[in-house]
Amino acid sequence: MGRDEASAASRWVWVHVGVAALAMAATLPGRTHGLGLFTEPILKSTGIGRETYGTVNLVATLVGALFCVPAGFLLDRLGPRVVLGLVASLLAATVTLMSQWEPLTLVPLAAFILLTRGLGQSALSVVSLALIGKSSGRDSRWAVGAYSCLVTVFFMGAFGVLRDVVKTNPDEWRGPWFGIGMGVLIAGVVGALAVRPSVLRASTSGEAAAPSRTFGEALRTGTFWAFALGTSFYGMVAAGTSLFNESILKERGFAKDIFLNATVVGIPVGLVANLGGGWLSTKVHIGRLFAGALVVFSAALAVFPQIVAEWQVYAYAMTLAAAGGVITVCFFSIWQRAFGPAHLGRIQGAAQLLTVLLSGFGQWLFPAVQARFTEYAPLFPFLAGGSVLLAVFAWVAPVSIAERNAR
Repeated sequence: MGRDEASAASRWVWVHVGVAALAMAATLPGRTHGLGLFTEPILKSTGIGRETYGTVNLVATLVGALFCVPAGFLLDRLGPRVVLGLVASLLAATVTLMSQWEPLTLVPLAAFILLTRGLGQSALSVVSLALIGKSSGRDSRWAVGAYSCLVTVFFMGAFGVLRDVVKTNPDEWRGPWFGIGMGVLIAGVVGALAVRPSVLRASTSGEAAAPSRTFGEALRTGTFWAFALGTSFYGMVAAGTSLFNESILKERGFAKDIFLNATVVGIPVGLVANLGGGWLSTKVHIGRLFAGALVVFSAALAVFPQIVAEWQVYAYAMTLAAAGGVITVCFFSIWQRAFGPAHLGRIQGAAQLLTVLLSGFGQWLFPAVQARFTEYAPLFPFLAGGSVLLAVFAWVAPVSIAERNAR
C-alpha cells in the first residue's frame, strides 16, 4: 500500500469508529435499558405478570448469548461490512414485526424478545466491537476512547428522544417500538455502506508480537475472576434496576416523570466517568481504581432504601452512572494489559459470557424478590455487601504480567 493510500486508510479509520459506535447504539432494542423504557406498557397491554416477564428476559438473555458464536463465524468469513448490514436488517425486521403483532401473547412475545436479545445485545454488539478492533489496530487508545464517547453520546440522544415520546404517550409502546426498528434499519444500511474492507486490511497488517498468557493460564489467575466477576455483578444489578426501574422508584413513591428524568440524567455523568476513568487508569493501579468504583457502587446501593426526595433519586442515578463508567473502562482495558494479545479473543469471550449470564440472572432476581417480599428494598443491602466483597478481591488481585512474574 502506497503512502497516500495508507494516509487515506488511517483517516477513514475514524469513519469506522463512528460506524462502530452507531452499530452499538442500534443494539438498544435488544438491551435491558431499551426494553426497560417500555416494560410497564408492555405488561399492561399483554397482561403478563412481572415475574413471568423477568423469567422471559432471563431465558432470552441466556439463549441469546449463543448468537455471538455464529456472528463471530460470519465476521471471520464475510467481514464486518456484510455482517453489519445483515444483522441490523434482521434486528430491524424483528422489532418492527413485534410492534405490529396481534395478539401479542406470551409465546410470540418470548420469541420476539429472544430475537431482539440475540440479534441486538449479542450479535450486533460483537459486530460493533469487531469493527472497532479490526479498524484501530494495535495502538487503539485514542480510537477506543473516541468510540466510548460516541457510544455514550448516541445512547444519550436516543434516550432523550424516547423520554419525550414516553412522557407524551406513557401507555403506548407499539408506535415508538416501530420507530426504533426503522432507526435500526437506517443505521445498519448507512453504516454498512460506510465500511471499507481495504481500511480493515491496512489496520490489521504488521501487528507486532507481544508477551501473552494462554486461555487456561488466564482462567487460573485472580485477575481474570476479579474483573470478570466484579463487572458481571455490576451488570447484574444494572440489568435488574434498568428493566424494573419504574416499578422500583414507584415503590419509593416517585412518579413516572422522575423515572424518565433519572434514566437520562445519568448518561452524561457516565460519559465523564468514562473519560476520567480512562485517564485515571494511566495514573492509578487499575485494580485499585476498579475496587474504588465498586465501593462507590456499593454505597449507592446501600443508601437507596432510605431515599425520600427527588434530588436523592438523581444523586443515586448519577452515582451509579459514575461508578459504572469507571467499571466499564477498567473492564475493557484490563485484558490485553494483563494477558497480552495472543489469546485475547477467547479470554474476553469468557468474561463477556459471564457478564451475559449474570445480566440475565439480574432480570429474574429483582421481580422474584418483589414477588416474595412485596417490595424490592430487602435486596439492596445484600447487593451492597456483595459489591464490597468483590472490591476487596479486586484490590488484592495482581494485574500486569510483570507484577505476576515478580511475585
